[in-house]
Amino acid sequence: MSHASATPRASSPAPRAGSHRFSAVISRIAEEMASLADHGTPADYIPMLAGADPRRFGMAVAEPDGTVYGVGDWQQPFSTQSISKVFALALALSLDGEQIWRGVGREPSGNPFNSLVQLEYENGIPRNPFINAGALVVTDRLQALTGDAAGQVRELLRSESGNPAIDFMPEVAASEAAFGDRNAALAHFMASYGNIKLPVPELLAAYFRQCSIEASCADLALSAGFLARQGVRADGSALLTRSQAKQVNAVMLTCGTYDAAGEFAYRVGLPGKSGVGGGIIAIVPGVCTLCVWSPGLDRRGNSVAGVSALDRFTTLTGLSVF
Repeated sequence: MSHASATPRASSPAPRAGSHRFSAVISRIAEEMASLADHGTPADYIPMLAGADPRRFGMAVAEPDGTVYGVGDWQQPFSTQSISKVFALALALSLDGEQIWRGVGREPSGNPFNSLVQLEYENGIPRNPFINAGALVVTDRLQALTGDAAGQVRELLRSESGNPAIDFMPEVAASEAAFGDRNAALAHFMASYGNIKLPVPELLAAYFRQCSIEASCADLALSAGFLARQGVRADGSALLTRSQAKQVNAVMLTCGTYDAAGEFAYRVGLPGKSGVGGGIIAIVPGVCTLCVWSPGLDRRGNSVAGVSALDRFTTLTGLSVF
């Protein structure tokens, strides 16, 4: 049987088993996920991720006050991949305001996350900031604003989670770079329309580094807390305005799970963002943030057990944005 454990933010003692608001629910969910017939397949096009065990599962819930509790592999670091795009977008919005939307849209794509198709007839403006093309635009702008886009994302995760050990996985970044021809094509195509300012090799290096950040479910549930607190960081300062936090949550709801965003909204009913490392973050505004991890993916690049677990969470608790 899986038991939920809890810990306050930052340098607290080792997690302890106990009774907390959602502990019985997430323990039940972990047991159900263990019996799934099909856990999907890890991302085989990134060699460093291909060998992950698809049956591994972790889930964490963080409350707005920073208390976080979880079950299974909730403290096991994993490759965040596209989950990092949420934090890059938040930083770009905080520094650049509405300017960021001049180079990237806010509409669902309906196409795979690495598709070139729409860029051709939409003049190099990607549909949203969570497909690869849109994330490249955000990283390009954040790099121009800060000089170290990936480093700024890492520092945001460290400060919000209270975990200074969060870091890059250079071997994952190198693995992605070695198989990064499609991302290079996207970047060069957008550069031909003037929508990328950095030299493409420099941009790709920053982007792959950002995606290689390793963090746990506990880290990511805590780090995303500002989206449940209407833009307020863990220390009480504002990262985003209330309106900007609403914008990020809205784009997560409609675009955060690639071309399965409609199905995710239908099943889960929360703003969410997935990554091909098997993680998914989800936001219940004003109530909590969640992160699930299981490396087995469906054909659209979303964690099979992760989506199922979030579906069960909203069903069992009645929490959703609808």
